[in-house]
Amino acid sequence: MRFLKGHGTENDFVILPDPDNELEVSAALVATVCDRRTGLGADGVLHVVRTKLAPEVAALAGEAEWFMDYRNADGSMAEMCGNGARVFARYLVDAGLAAPGELPVATRGGVKRVRLEREGDVSVEMGPPTLLGESRTSVAGHDYTGLCVDMGNPHLACLIGEPVAQLDLTHQPGFDTSDFPAGVNIELINVVGPRRVVMRVFERGSGETRSCGTGAVASVVAAAHLAGESLGTWTVEVLGGTLTVTLEKDTTYLAGPAVLVASGEFLLP
Repeated sequence: MRFLKGHGTENDFVILPDPDNELEVSAALVATVCDRRTGLGADGVLHVVRTKLAPEVAALAGEAEWFMDYRNADGSMAEMCGNGARVFARYLVDAGLAAPGELPVATRGGVKRVRLEREGDVSVEMGPPTLLGESRTSVAGHDYTGLCVDMGNPHLACLIGEPVAQLDLTHQPGFDTSDFPAGVNIELINVVGPRRVVMRVFERGSGETRSCGTGAVASVVAAAHLAGESLGTWTVEVLGGTLTVTLEKDTTYLAGPAVLVASGEFLLP
């Protein structure tokens, strides 16, 4: 099975080119590929399929030629991945499957528009956030309240007083399953300057990751909400680097690097 490996601020992905949707991408296969000791190692899989040949999103084929079939490291499906969308678009352009400029990408969270050139950072329009009130999480014996933010996938963004660098995120934080029946991505956030936050994240299906694009947007939405702001550009520091989030009246944008680092063949078990 042919693969490529890429990352966006060290949120890393295995890319599986499959234009005609011929691969059987099972949960077991994804978990095997993403295993960091016995597989290739990744936070998730970007399965590259023509939209018209993917039944669950075929209705979007008139808007986007390519479908980002994103899977978490445990094999579960996810609606959207902001860092993944940038890496996905970088692959399409580098492979000659799309031209630089604005590129629509179909996801389970709708069509996202990515802007990129042959080199440099990549920007993706993430759409408007949906605020769904507050909920609570417990992290290593500490309870925090956060804002529920839907970015096409669910987030609980918690601004806290303790330095996030000191938190133990080796285990799944607790959360209210009645608020998040399908699981949730949990962000722990410090505001460290004007329109600047530091974030750590525990992603459902993957554990703590070095970065999360939708989580970065959710974190800024929560910080801006607390500050009484609704527009502007923020900087988000994650373990793997720096992302830029822009809040506009009716949408949001995420910008950052998208890098391809390897390609090869994976021997199917």
